Amino acid sequence: MWKATINDTFPFWMSSLQKLQVLVLRSNAFHGPIRQASFGTLKIIDISHNHFIGTLPSDYFLNWSAMSLLGANEGRPYESYMRDRSGYYRDSIILVNKGVELELVRILRTYTAIDFSGNRLEGEIPSSIGLLKELHVLSLSNNAFTDHIPSFICELGSLSILDLSNNDLNGSIPPCLGNLKGTLSVLNLRQNRLSGGLPENVFQSLRSLDVGHNQLVGKLPRSLIHFSNLEVFNVESNNINDTFPLWLSSLQNLQVLVLRSNTFYGTIHQASFHSLKIIDISHNHFNGILPSDYFVKWSNMSSLKANEDLLNESYMGNGYYQDSVVLVIKGVELKYERILKIFVALDFSGNRFEGEIPRSIGLLKELHVLNLSNNAFTGHIPSSMGNLTALESLDVSRNKLSGEIPQELGNLSFLSHMNFSHNQLVGLVPGGTQFRTQPCSSFEYNSGLFGSSLDDDCPSSQQYETPGAKEEEEDEEEEVFSWIAAAIGFGPGAVLGLTIGYVLVFYKPKWFTIPFRRSKHRSTSTTTH
Repeated sequence: MWKATINDTFPFWMSSLQKLQVLVLRSNAFHGPIRQASFGTLKIIDISHNHFIGTLPSDYFLNWSAMSLLGANEGRPYESYMRDRSGYYRDSIILVNKGVELELVRILRTYTAIDFSGNRLEGEIPSSIGLLKELHVLSLSNNAFTDHIPSFICELGSLSILDLSNNDLNGSIPPCLGNLKGTLSVLNLRQNRLSGGLPENVFQSLRSLDVGHNQLVGKLPRSLIHFSNLEVFNVESNNINDTFPLWLSSLQNLQVLVLRSNTFYGTIHQASFHSLKIIDISHNHFNGILPSDYFVKWSNMSSLKANEDLLNESYMGNGYYQDSVVLVIKGVELKYERILKIFVALDFSGNRFEGEIPRSIGLLKELHVLNLSNNAFTGHIPSSMGNLTALESLDVSRNKLSGEIPQELGNLSFLSHMNFSHNQLVGLVPGGTQFRTQPCSSFEYNSGLFGSSLDDDCPSSQQYETPGAKEEEEDEEEEVFSWIAAAIGFGPGAVLGLTIGYVLVFYKPKWFTIPFRRSKHRSTSTTTH
């Protein structure tokens, strides 16, 4: 009943169907609470992306016996797939994760999955879920579950995918998840309120780990160096305070590394990230100079593997779960619910890097997004950037770059967004088609850029923003403000003074004239004596 736009309550009465093994209600308009039911034979349930609400009782999964003792109930192990009695027809199912349809043409008899994601369920995760020893996939993401991550999840010895993202969970990540290190391949805990540090030695078999947008602190566990299967590592938007994890370069399968918006610090020593396709270390406190040959050994960004089957496996992930990432492109945060295997991005923005941009950046020919903005890079923009033929977005704004924009960049036909503003650039702007379509803001506040690529209205925005000019402007503003303040003070003061004078002269109140009379009397007395 997928995408049938059915408007109904949860069909708890289906629990009376003694042979029901697969129930898919995904992407409809089902609503209301999920009433407790005994699904004794159910192996796969997907009620995601509906309007279910309310809390699940702690014993909600108590009688879901097929997910608890599946192995004991399978008397004929050679019948590995679900089918009818004749053996001619084999059941199939389409599971959807992040918009990706995965068709299981044959459903393994031992495959079990619960997907309650994309609803409005709240309260604690039911403790009885720990009874489902045969569960392979558990997705409770995009709900409003609260309290701690329950330790009884650690008892799910067959679990391979755990997605609790986008809830309101708090507390620390349970160290007992180490019990699952032999089976768990995907752990997604992003967008919660988790605190503490990343536990040691609990994620040994992980292929994807995403704990972004929490309140995690401390350092990265050095045990990560042993996670040889790790492909995606995302700790963005936490409070992790550590140096650059150079040692992660030993992970031969690491393809996505996101450290954005933490308090990482220090220099970034040269490393060989052979498999890396996406790296985002923006908005930290990294500093120092990047050597000219810094990117020489980043081979996967130079040329994608020839044996990459891009047609059959176009997105990163395995089976049901597809990896996602949030990147800042064209100044806007964009969430990629699915990561194309051919997508390559590098974001070093918002740090304190200085010196010249490494010439070896030109070796990264598969690069789609390059962001080096908001640093202190000096010198010329390397002409080797003209080799980045796949580049779609380039941002080097808010640095201290000088010289001309390399004319080679005008030949980059895919370059749809660029930003060179707030530097010290001069000379002729390249005349390529892509440059002619850029707004004035992409070139403003430089020493003296000119050329046919700039609109007629652009010259007024090509002011060179110097600290002295900025201070002078602030002084002028303060001066104008002082004169305004003086004028404001003078007006009422003058009116008040004239009014008081008029009253004193013409009406002569006693409180004013008596002192003068006394003074006059004293003066007369003194003269007489």
